Amino acid sequence: MHKTYAYTHHPINFDFKQTVERFFVEEIPLYSFSGTGNFLILKIKKTDMSTWKLIHVISKATGLDERDIGYAGLKDKNATTIQYISLPKKYEKELEKNLTTERIEILEKTYNKAPIKIGHLKGNRFSIILHDVSTKDAKFFRSTALKMQKEGIPNYYGYQRFGEDSQSFEQGKEIAHSGKKLKGSKEKLLVSAYQSHLFNEWLSMRVQLSSTITKYPAQNAAKKLGYPLELVTVLAKQPQFFKLFLGDILQAYPYGKTTLLKDMTKSATMFSEAKLSPTGLLCGANIERAQSDAYYLEEPFDDKELSSLKGDRRYAWIWPKEVETHYESEQKTLTVKFFLPKGSYATTFLEEIGKFSLKPQFS
Repeated sequence: MHKTYAYTHHPINFDFKQTVERFFVEEIPLYSFSGTGNFLILKIKKTDMSTWKLIHVISKATGLDERDIGYAGLKDKNATTIQYISLPKKYEKELEKNLTTERIEILEKTYNKAPIKIGHLKGNRFSIILHDVSTKDAKFFRSTALKMQKEGIPNYYGYQRFGEDSQSFEQGKEIAHSGKKLKGSKEKLLVSAYQSHLFNEWLSMRVQLSSTITKYPAQNAAKKLGYPLELVTVLAKQPQFFKLFLGDILQAYPYGKTTLLKDMTKSATMFSEAKLSPTGLLCGANIERAQSDAYYLEEPFDDKELSSLKGDRRYAWIWPKEVETHYESEQKTLTVKFFLPKGSYATTFLEEIGKFSLKPQFS
């Protein structure tokens, strides 16, 4: 896809590689564990291993069915990651006896009354080492990242969602339109990639629209967009970059209930204060669509034939937190640390700063 960046600064050069030595991520639980209960909670550090592989290894060590091992989210293979896993307490001794791989380190153990379920996390804390960064770019990177911490960024799905050739969504579209019941996790993943592709395309359009309104005088912007001048004038008065439209579905931020936008002034103020964010459609079964003006912007990126997966709403705009940078001038390396809410991609944040795709090129 062609991604529209929200910020207008010049590109920043750096070398990014997602490896166990340069990419670190730690899962932050949604709530504190009770310390008592029938479920063992493991804080696990793993290297060069996907979450699926981690679960498989624990299953082999304990004799548990993989579906009885709880986790909050998937973590990349090509990284050093810390995440939380739950399993019934009675399997603790089997795990201690049979878990031997050096790529898994149990950092902490506790207990809880309920297992961990998908989505039970606040977000992820990242630490990423970038190479070949000049002193000038390191300073500008820091000031830009801190600006984004205050003003937010578009919540695009990262390139990882779409496979090595970036075309997995095409297969997902074919499967979604076949009318058949999805078979296995692979088909579900392909269809969800199609959902994500439509979301990204919608978000890119909304960012471009907002950029036009921000960049040009109202009369010029109205002409370029083909919108009534009165509408563009109202939109331009909103204090935040990403413009809200009547009928947008908003959600309390960083989590909470969704509401339909009715009071433009109040909603725009709360959005600029990071108290709520507009959401975009992940089309599918049993999902609320936008209304009014926002519906007409959303409708071209909707696929009502997609009913094999449940639909959802996803934040269109997020705010990175806890942003820190540390520069080593002799090595020309920049270590970047930050927190993102669940479901958001570190590479999306870095791409918004660098203004180029981080997707590896395969020959």
